Amino acid sequence: MPIAKGYAATDASKPLVPFTFERREPNDDDVVIDIKFSGICHSDIHQARNEWGNSTYPMVPGHEIAGIVTAVGGKVSKYKVGDRVGVGCFVNSCLHCERDLYREQYLPGLVGTYNSVDADGVTPTQGGYADSIVVQEDYVLRIPDNLPLDKAAPLLCAGITLYSPLSHWKAGPGKKVAVIGMGGLGHMGVKIGAAMGADVTVLSQSLSKKDDGLAFGAKAYYATSDAETFKTLAGSLDLILCTVSAEIDWNAYLSLLKVDGTMVLLGVPENPVPVHAFSLIGGRRSLAGSMIGSIQETQEMLDFCGKHNITPEIEIIDIQDVNEAYERVIKSDVRYRFVIDIASLAKD
Repeated sequence: MPIAKGYAATDASKPLVPFTFERREPNDDDVVIDIKFSGICHSDIHQARNEWGNSTYPMVPGHEIAGIVTAVGGKVSKYKVGDRVGVGCFVNSCLHCERDLYREQYLPGLVGTYNSVDADGVTPTQGGYADSIVVQEDYVLRIPDNLPLDKAAPLLCAGITLYSPLSHWKAGPGKKVAVIGMGGLGHMGVKIGAAMGADVTVLSQSLSKKDDGLAFGAKAYYATSDAETFKTLAGSLDLILCTVSAEIDWNAYLSLLKVDGTMVLLGVPENPVPVHAFSLIGGRRSLAGSMIGSIQETQEMLDFCGKHNITPEIEIIDIQDVNEAYERVIKSDVRYRFVIDIASLAKD
């Protein structure tokens, strides 16, 4: 079986370490990818440290993968050797029902890119903090030629996580959209929402990133630590995207919505957050959630970003610095997404 090298979590309390493992043998419908870059998502940290209580070890994290096709199976028709491709948060989906191209991430049987079990029901999946991966062709994405691979990598999670709700709730001209938090997810919401033509406002704890937010396309930027913000914006927004996992007062943010407005949760707080019925019924407001996006949506997002030259702001690191990067992500000490240069594996 093909041998891959990478970095893995071996225990919830230990740092990631160099790890050699077997990839599965490619099938006729598989694509073999030489990984060039892999983004670091906060969910990588949650899973590496078993903060969601479902982790298995050893675990190679990484679901923001960009690379080059090095081999294809005999039945592969979409890709050829040399193509620039990506892999996102899942590598297979419902195996027991008709595939729903726009909702597959919500169906049973989703196979995560890592910390999951492959379609054979036995083999653990391993992610992108490695030099190669084997993926069924229907779950491989084509990266537009004008998007650099290092900057394209975070689009495979951060990009689609914001594009999907913006598209679903029809952000565009005449719509007032707010993004709570301007980190790795939030700054992509600002860029994509602005490119869609929406009037975008950033709601952040402080004004420390205001200049960045305005440069990314936001029309306004408010500090949520200032009580006046909630008075100024009361009843003014059509759509709010909450990208933070902190336990904030959702009721206060719901008050910022117009009648029939929607607040969409993208971050996952550790504990339940109480919501009062009056926060919703007083304005026929909706509190909703959204999780990544389908493969078809993800390809649409990549094409949209290619058309509008949208890329995340990144900091490239060597894989040997991944544990330090995890600590910096927790402290919000990154503008705005870490991306691992997989070529640095050669240093080990």
